[in-house]
Amino acid sequence: MKPVEPALRVRGLTKRFDRLAVDALDLTVREGEFYALVGPNGAGKTTTLRMVAGLSRPDAGSVAVFGIDALSDAVAAKQVMAWVSDEPMIYDKLTPLEYLEFVAGLWGVDPAASQALARQLLVSLGLEPHLNERCEGFSKGMRQKVALAGALVHEPRLIILDEPLTGLDAVSARTVKKLLAERVRGGCTVIMTTHILEVAERLADRIGVIASGRLVAEGTLAELRQQNGHTHTSLEDLFIALVDTEAAA
Repeated sequence: MKPVEPALRVRGLTKRFDRLAVDALDLTVREGEFYALVGPNGAGKTTTLRMVAGLSRPDAGSVAVFGIDALSDAVAAKQVMAWVSDEPMIYDKLTPLEYLEFVAGLWGVDPAASQALARQLLVSLGLEPHLNERCEGFSKGMRQKVALAGALVHEPRLIILDEPLTGLDAVSARTVKKLLAERVRGGCTVIMTTHILEVAERLADRIGVIASGRLVAEGTLAELRQQNGHTHTSLEDLFIALVDTEAAA
């Protein structure tokens, strides 16, 4: 029997700017899990995910998405994944429905199928009153939701999100979290960076802690507690202890 390929396998991933941003990083995310990547500012989280998404070329290392070499066959890898940044880029002169129709067309999705899915996604994100308004007047939170809907319109198997709850009010954040949890239950894989540790603690199947471009700890919350000898501590306390230890080293 052919072994099941993980949703993401990163080996030796390295990126340098004026300093070493990602340091020979190894990371494996299983298919169908919700994986949260947490770390302090400048730890390399966004740089790592941008390389996985094909937006930045690594200096060294490999990236495989469901067994597809994302560096040598970038188009095939991008067809099965979605990327949503913390600064959503959408077309201001389009309505949400027009924007999703445009994105679906780029992916070659059948219009008959994409139109129904587009409306369903936007309604589920609470944008039903704004379906036919131009995006130019939208708040950052509304733009974030339109960008998320656009990323999901081609039904990706891997969803990569960089701080997806930035700019969202409590109600909108809950809506987005619910949508992502539903996608995972349906078999999708979600990889998310977040500074909101409570979100990682509540939603993620596994959590990776990154510091100085390296993965310094990984596991379920229970496993992280066991690894660090604190059976009842919060993720916040674990995170601070791990990051302080790495900084001291």
